[in-house]
Amino acid sequence: MKLTDIAPVEKWKELEKDIHKRSGLDAYVYNTQGMSITDFKEWANKLCPAIKETDKGLAFICAVANQNLANEAVKKKGPVIGECDAGLLKIAVPVFVGDAFLGVVGGCGHMIDHSEVECFLVHKMTGMDEPKIERLSRDVKRISNDAANRLIRYIQTRINGIVREFTNKSQ
Repeated sequence: MKLTDIAPVEKWKELEKDIHKRSGLDAYVYNTQGMSITDFKEWANKLCPAIKETDKGLAFICAVANQNLANEAVKKKGPVIGECDAGLLKIAVPVFVGDAFLGVVGGCGHMIDHSEVECFLVHKMTGMDEPKIERLSRDVKRISNDAANRLIRYIQTRINGIVREFTNKSQ
């Protein structure tokens, strides 16, 4: 079973748009392989697209954080809040139908509470110069733990609705 078996891509895309509108985060719906299932993209800041432009940034910062958080969410069978190596918030809310794990819904790209962008680490991993990283980091917004948890509850409610709608149709 896949995410697109329980709801069409357009419905998942609407959820991403809604998450972005509510939070400003770079919202995503990933399948079990960690791949986006929609073409929706609204960046949370200027730093993230610059990181993802580099092969090493995409592979060693973004993909690793996505994989680690998704794995943790699956084990926990619940939402996880973490950070990527750049120091930015990542939220992962797993999608289950029964015991079947279908993917993760979440968002990233703000700094949680008192965190900071790890300019030196981003420099080491991507090869971008630190002044550029600092310049691109200026628009990174902050989000409180409370706001992140409220967003998680909202995402869970939306996912539960999608799963419930699918289960009701299947009966």
